[in-house]
Amino acid sequence: MRKTKLYAVLPNCVSTPDGMAIDAEGNLILSCPNFADDSQSGVMMRITREGKIERWFDVPVHPETGKARNMGIAFDDEGYLYVCDNQGWSEKEELLYKGRVLKIMADREGNVLSCVTVAEGMEHPNGIRYKDGYLYVTQSYMHPEGLQDGKLVSGIYRFGKDEVDVKVTNTLSDPNLFCPFVTENPDCQYGLDGIVFDEKGDLFVGNFGDGAVWRITLDEAGNVKETVLFAKDPTQLQSTDGMCFDDKGNLYIADFSANALAKVTPDGKVKRIAASPDTDGLHGELNQPGEPIFYDGKIIASCFNLVTGPDKVNKSHTMPCTLAYLSL
Repeated sequence: MRKTKLYAVLPNCVSTPDGMAIDAEGNLILSCPNFADDSQSGVMMRITREGKIERWFDVPVHPETGKARNMGIAFDDEGYLYVCDNQGWSEKEELLYKGRVLKIMADREGNVLSCVTVAEGMEHPNGIRYKDGYLYVTQSYMHPEGLQDGKLVSGIYRFGKDEVDVKVTNTLSDPNLFCPFVTENPDCQYGLDGIVFDEKGDLFVGNFGDGAVWRITLDEAGNVKETVLFAKDPTQLQSTDGMCFDDKGNLYIADFSANALAKVTPDGKVKRIAASPDTDGLHGELNQPGEPIFYDGKIIASCFNLVTGPDKVNKSHTMPCTLAYLSL
């Protein structure tokens, strides 16, 4: 088992770091929903190749809640940033079904030049990837009609990059629902989370509660051709949060519940490669990793450091927040 190291200590404007992406200049962009401090709204941070940590911009707030709760992010080839604004993550009744997918253009100085709503009314938008003119969004909770034996339904939604103001109903009849899933684990009813494409164009998605990774092959028209279980090993992987590939086709997964990172080789074999006990992360430990990213020869993990429970290694929220890394 390898030991992670400290990549960055984040400023106090960050109380919960989450999704990451790389911009056209090679900077690491960090999405911070700041769930841990209700007085804070969501921000985008920028970490330059030289290691300078900057507050890039404040994410435009929801007109009803007055806050942004940005999680997964992805750039397209024109420089637009797509953002999952997960308003209902806390499950507070007044915030439910207010989730959005935003399309934002911001300049280098942090001025938001444009912001449009791609989709709204979502229950729990979480991870997002862009490919060939489409956005693929995991929605970790859906409560549609016809639940299977009371088990949670979640799904992948697909939106065209130029769609605007799509009204999501969170049901199986949503035209933008690309592929639904059911979480079988009765002890952790949390659905799809991490999402990533490989170099061949196959889509990989993690079912958090089941600790399972699924591979979705698309046909020439971009529709689902085949869905197969790609990787699952409860002894090595408890939960599947954010995911990324390295340049050799290995898949890295943030095991949120176990305070760990797992590696899945191209043949689907799972191995836990790093893990930490409950920690403040200040010495580079994993402090509830939420998302990894392959960057500059490293796997960098954002440390969400907030959720507790009987199945979680994490026991409390601590400040300041951190990023950890493994060199490859």
